[in-house]
Amino acid sequence: MGRKLENAGGSPFAPIQPELPFGVGVGLKRLHLAQLLANPDNVDFVEVHAENFMMGGVNHEMLVDVSQKWPVSIHGVALSLGGNEPLDKDHLARLKYLVDTIRPAAFSEHIAWSRHGGAYFNDLLPVPYNKPSLVRLCERVEEVQQYLGRRMLLENPATYVRFRSDAIFEADFIAELVHRTGCGILLDVNNLYVSTENHGWDAKDWLSRIQLDAVGEIHLAGHEASDDDDGGRVLVDTHGAEIVEGVWNLYSDVLAKAGPRPTLIERDNDIPPLDVLLQEVNFARFLTQSAAEVYA
Repeated sequence: MGRKLENAGGSPFAPIQPELPFGVGVGLKRLHLAQLLANPDNVDFVEVHAENFMMGGVNHEMLVDVSQKWPVSIHGVALSLGGNEPLDKDHLARLKYLVDTIRPAAFSEHIAWSRHGGAYFNDLLPVPYNKPSLVRLCERVEEVQQYLGRRMLLENPATYVRFRSDAIFEADFIAELVHRTGCGILLDVNNLYVSTENHGWDAKDWLSRIQLDAVGEIHLAGHEASDDDDGGRVLVDTHGAEIVEGVWNLYSDVLAKAGPRPTLIERDNDIPPLDVLLQEVNFARFLTQSAAEVYA
């Protein structure tokens, strides 16, 4: 499990950064921390949301201590990379301080927007897949990477609607984003499953269009089914349920194509006891180790 990812992409600015181990981690929750510290080998790394640790204080000090025990992945949720307004410089400065202090093995954000007119929205809203949107997003990704001095990973979204202005298939949009900026990919397998089910896409075709060697981390999570106003079935990414068989199967397909990748079990709502999460960690480890034997 000690193999490291090589840098992918063509970004000219960044030195080679430390990468996450090829293992399985969990999102760091305070209610699980004592148990994790008692048995640190139960996970290979931990992930935190950047915005929960930006303001210093006790949380920041805790994360400094945690970073001495496990590799840390920092996952941002509020940069609003897909928005039309200039990036929030204060937010970016706080993020840089956090990244410089913790020196995470990976930093990631979303292909989404969450701010407009000076107001933040408590959601990750979709971007249209067209050339103007791609150009704007590339400019903002490059701005962040230059400012932080490192490559970032961009996460594929879970989507429920499509825009009339869409002109580029999602996977091609992401592939071009990687090509132009040198960013990496955070492949959220649950998001891919949700989007392919909602839109009738072919997941294997989607995977064939992106640079799998640019995948620096994988997320696995749960979702729930709902009905839209017309009575149609819609899958909703909730981070509040167990990982379903279809997502595990898609994860196995990813590993078969890409080999082992650092994998996070993501649960942010209805958080269960740690033992429940560790069952999913251990199953993901089993699948990862099986893939590693093929790629050895």
